[in-house]
Amino acid sequence: MTDMSIGNASLLRLAEEEAPATKVRSYWQMVGYRLRYDYVTLFFAALIIAIVLMSIFAPWIAPKDPYKTSMAFRLKPIAFRDFWLGTDELGRDILSRLIYGGRMSLLMGLVPVVIATFIGGTLGVIAGFIGGSVNMMIMRTMDVFYAFPSILLAVAISGAMGGGMVNGMVALTLVFIPPLCRIAETATTQVRNLDFVEAARASGGSTLSIVGTHILGNVLGPIFIYASGLVSVSILIASGLSFLGLGVEPPNPDWGLMLSTLRQSIYVNPIVCALPGAMIFITSLSFNLVSDGLRQAMDVRM
Repeated sequence: MTDMSIGNASLLRLAEEEAPATKVRSYWQMVGYRLRYDYVTLFFAALIIAIVLMSIFAPWIAPKDPYKTSMAFRLKPIAFRDFWLGTDELGRDILSRLIYGGRMSLLMGLVPVVIATFIGGTLGVIAGFIGGSVNMMIMRTMDVFYAFPSILLAVAISGAMGGGMVNGMVALTLVFIPPLCRIAETATTQVRNLDFVEAARASGGSTLSIVGTHILGNVLGPIFIYASGLVSVSILIASGLSFLGLGVEPPNPDWGLMLSTLRQSIYVNPIVCALPGAMIFITSLSFNLVSDGLRQAMDVRM
């Protein structure tokens, strides 16, 4: 061996010793790493947190009583005296009602999705894992609901039940169960025939242990991503129900209900009338973009 080759080998060995070892990241570490540099997702996630905190601490943040009326101050413009965002058709402070309205809108947006995720996900996993006639019965029942558009089905169910916030949430839950069941069934069907599930069956694992250990760990991700995207849809449909008088009932502050009551005054004070719609748009957009960012961060192909 020449002196030059010996010198190159020594330099290579020295470089390998001084180079830092490549850190092996787990799946969730990679997800966190991707989210850390996804500034759009982080910004809108912070915006969602701000809206949620604003709604929770509304009694301490709102400058006025959202239920207090004053006919002498009807439909006042923005920055009128101490009414920072003006007043509505009954002289109530718009800013205070927007802050309190986040409670109803977020509640009607989140609760139906959470309940539908649990029910629809459970039915989907059962249908996908068992298969056969059980799958046929569950999925054909879900297909019946697919025959109707979501908003029309929600309006029909809520109208049949008599309206109100609770009935509106029940209607939204029934609307969201079929798509979530379909996502869970598809993911479970793809996973149940993989090698590690067959190995668990061959080793004598019980059905509950296989589902809890191997199936749920692989299907919860797609279900969670799809459910997070449904929150924005739920807020929009819930606001539509309130706009039609089938959701939150007056005088409770709700963005959809505020949009309905203020629409009569659009030619008198159009900027004030657009404020509830702006809050609905910003909140729905935030949930939609955060869901999209989570989907990209949790994509194993990346």
